[in-house]
Amino acid sequence: MTFTKKVADLTPIVDTVFAIARRAKEDEKLHGDEVVNATIGALYDEDNQLVAFDSVFDHYNTMPNTTKAAYAPNFTGTTAFKDAIYNWVVQDVNLDLPHSVIATPGGSGAMSMAITTCLDVGDTLLIPSFAWTSYAIMAHENQYQSLTYEMFEDDHFNLNDLKEKVESLLDKQERIVIVINDPCHNPTGYSMTNHEWEELITYLNEVSKTHPCIILNDIAYIDYSYDLSHSRDYLNVFKKMSDNVMVIIGFSISKALTSYGLRCGAAITIANKQEDVRDVEIVFEKKARATWSSIPNGAMENFIWVISENKEAFLKEKDTYIALLKERADLFLKESLDEELSLYPYKEGFFVTLKMNNNEERDIYHEKLMDNHIYTVKVNKGIRIAICSLPLNKIKGLAKKLKDIQKEI
Repeated sequence: MTFTKKVADLTPIVDTVFAIARRAKEDEKLHGDEVVNATIGALYDEDNQLVAFDSVFDHYNTMPNTTKAAYAPNFTGTTAFKDAIYNWVVQDVNLDLPHSVIATPGGSGAMSMAITTCLDVGDTLLIPSFAWTSYAIMAHENQYQSLTYEMFEDDHFNLNDLKEKVESLLDKQERIVIVINDPCHNPTGYSMTNHEWEELITYLNEVSKTHPCIILNDIAYIDYSYDLSHSRDYLNVFKKMSDNVMVIIGFSISKALTSYGLRCGAAITIANKQEDVRDVEIVFEKKARATWSSIPNGAMENFIWVISENKEAFLKEKDTYIALLKERADLFLKESLDEELSLYPYKEGFFVTLKMNNNEERDIYHEKLMDNHIYTVKVNKGIRIAICSLPLNKIKGLAKKLKDIQKEI
């Protein structure tokens, strides 16, 4: 006898990132500055403090308490918020395609809602071989399977393997649903080229002649691209989608505005036909109402104010940290090259990932790193280094330490 549903997975969840981060904090009490905590996936400054933009929170702190306490006027997000989100995401790209926007609790809410809307029970979600672990959890908890496609072929996006995995599903399910975390991929820091996006859309247009195809484009880190003025260029490729291809973009205000705890984001649905967009929107509306009811009113109101009334100050402050992030990445990449440390392709973003031959070697190496007070996150055949939270003085010399420890195993 059980009080949970029959298909419930009763295996306790273990969040390895937070577990390792706690272990690092305990080690810091004993060994202080000797500890390198490269686990934290949030932006920290050079004084090891969590970054919370003044251009965001100074105004939020002056907002009336009643605004922050109130329910949002609409559980799908206010019209002003949805317009602001869409315009912020597409910016100078004139998509001129039917679209809808639904407010969500962070980018995770958007991705979860999209996954559970587009797949039927027993279907398979395609996930990159390097990915945020929650994608697979979202699939599993809703009685879907997940299948990984190899993300890289040498130093570029592996469309060939993605094709193989798509074709393995064509006789098994009605729709193809693919997670593409781009640009500023977590955990490798890779960003696809416009040509790679074009090749992907061209292929899916062919597949969509028999199977509708949905791209779930997680853009959580897009606003930390090193080339912001061109970070949205790839969106132009969506104009070439066939009628049976759809894109659902998961946007994270939590990341963009360094407001991780406010849980604010959006799902943006884009397709050629208004009726297809509306079908998805109707399901999204019901899921939002039945799952989280509405997202924080104050977070939505503050986002609107920041990107309209305070845009210049916000961009200036954010640019300072993008420059710092790039300085950290450049230092680590240079020293990694000097030490012949093998990395997956990195272009921009919060994380860099070390290559491992296999997960057995990775596990041994990960433990050895902790023995030497270096705390990282294990990913598939890799070790994730969160340069977003490491000050320059901790990054300097880190590649040599990593290489020396690697030689010991």
